[in-house]
Amino acid sequence: MIITAEKINGSIPSVAKAIAAKDADHIRHLAKVQDEIGVDYIDVCASVDEEIEVETLKWMIDLVQEVTDTPIAVDSPSARVIADALQYCNKPGLVNSVSMEGDKIEVLFPVIADTDWHVVALLCDDTGIPKTAEKRLEVFAAIMEKAKEYNIDPSRLHIDPLIEMLATSEDGIKVVTDVMTEIKKQYPTIHILGAVSNISFNLPARRLVNQGFAVLAMNAGMDHFILDPLNRDMMGMLYATEALLGKDEFCMEYIGAYRRGIFGKKK
Repeated sequence: MIITAEKINGSIPSVAKAIAAKDADHIRHLAKVQDEIGVDYIDVCASVDEEIEVETLKWMIDLVQEVTDTPIAVDSPSARVIADALQYCNKPGLVNSVSMEGDKIEVLFPVIADTDWHVVALLCDDTGIPKTAEKRLEVFAAIMEKAKEYNIDPSRLHIDPLIEMLATSEDGIKVVTDVMTEIKKQYPTIHILGAVSNISFNLPARRLVNQGFAVLAMNAGMDHFILDPLNRDMMGMLYATEALLGKDEFCMEYIGAYRRGIFGKKK
């Protein structure tokens, strides 16, 4: 199981305020508290005008790296911004993200081709988000052709099948689980990720929907979650589900996480 911590994101009002005020302590604090959980990547997203995005990302990345050596997930809708910002990371992390939209892959795959960087790939193209599992798998096949062209091993790819709102879905999560199952069947070493909270937009008691989705998604092959690692209920659900699926030998990860206070009784 892979966890990317999501809280250093300029789309969050408190983080946007810290970025505007150049409140370095706030960014460092968010990095430290997420790192203490034991996450795999710390997402850094500026959400500012593109003209100042690279310099803002550099400032944020430097602050995160002052307090932790956890790899950075460099997050931007602009492939060129990401390509420019990678140089400020002390070690390879996660590119977030590419897709078949425009020239994103052509910009970023050559940059990371001969490196240890991992990359998120969204299953959308210039037509938008495909509505059917079949169409999303066609986009996936196109991404894999590009990955082969640039010699990027499937184990470095983290496929986002695009989790949409349950409230507007006609058949629950069948499309996304069908996509995940087929991807893992074709490429067992590939990773599948998603922002779990997308599923529950416009619904009451969102945490229940998020937790239920996480269980079903893990059973379909999802192994990478972008979330708030301070959410004790969700973290406990993920560790429990991993153990129930037989992916945690003798429940050692579950027990260890409980003892570290990641979920269960508060410290």
